[in-house]
Amino acid sequence: MNVFRGPTQFSAGPACALTIGNFDGVHRGHRALLKQLKDGARERNLVSCVMTFEPHPKEFFSPEQAPPRILNLRDKLAAFADIGIDRIVVEHFNSAFARLTPEQFVSEVIVKQLNAKWILIGDDFCYGAKRAGDFASLKAAGKKYGFEVSSIHTVLEDGERISSSALRNALANGNMEQASKLLGRPYGISGHVIHGQKLGRTLGFPTLNLAVANHLHHRKPACSGIFTAQVVGLSDKPLPAVASLGVRPTVEDEGRVLLETHIFDYNADVYGKIITVELLEKIRDEAKYSDLDTLTKAIASDAAHARNYFQKKTYV
Repeated sequence: MNVFRGPTQFSAGPACALTIGNFDGVHRGHRALLKQLKDGARERNLVSCVMTFEPHPKEFFSPEQAPPRILNLRDKLAAFADIGIDRIVVEHFNSAFARLTPEQFVSEVIVKQLNAKWILIGDDFCYGAKRAGDFASLKAAGKKYGFEVSSIHTVLEDGERISSSALRNALANGNMEQASKLLGRPYGISGHVIHGQKLGRTLGFPTLNLAVANHLHHRKPACSGIFTAQVVGLSDKPLPAVASLGVRPTVEDEGRVLLETHIFDYNADVYGKIITVELLEKIRDEAKYSDLDTLTKAIASDAAHARNYFQKKTYV
């Protein structure tokens, strides 16, 4: 898979089959579209190409009102690679790009830079300044410039639309089983293991720490709380764990969002390594405790709950 930071990194490369969108979550609805794109590209002897945006347009226009990001860019690209997409174009969404009219977007980006010959989009796709372009106008542009346009219908789960909004609702409500059904896999967050305050090891629960949010993007996580978890990337099989995702109200007041994970019966120096923490079950919300002794007892209870989860279920 080749990743390009904007279409201007290459000029009229191999003709491609193209889809465009934010693809936050890369859920089963997205995967159905991407599989159809890949299959259609093969049939037409084209390169499969996804154009996505960083930051999310809503983060650019209204950062305080933007929805929580489900996946960071690394995890989104990993999902595209897993599906087998040939080319990813990560468009830097800025004021110049936002001002492109639908006609400019088609002629300059889709035709000249991306060399698209077939475009597959969702049935709610809009494009160009003020989202003025839609499926009908893209179809008309295809006749003018010589590319084909097809749409894919909404994918349903128990009669409900599989969407990023539905996935965010499941995560916000701590319904990790529903989130897993919409994703087709457990919900996971990856990142480099960073140094923390080392408080966990003094309490008897050493943790691996990932920074989840920063001051530029991803200001809030899609879910928060204490979770039964498993860690991928340190062994040939996932390692059982308990995790805390949030702002650590008992020991910190900076509002920094961290994912802290305690792997059971594990002790190794893994600072700097990239791991994925899969959140399998929400145990409870974050809470602020009056002292470290009370916090330690709560962590011990959470760890016991998570261990019991793995004892009851077949661990995969």
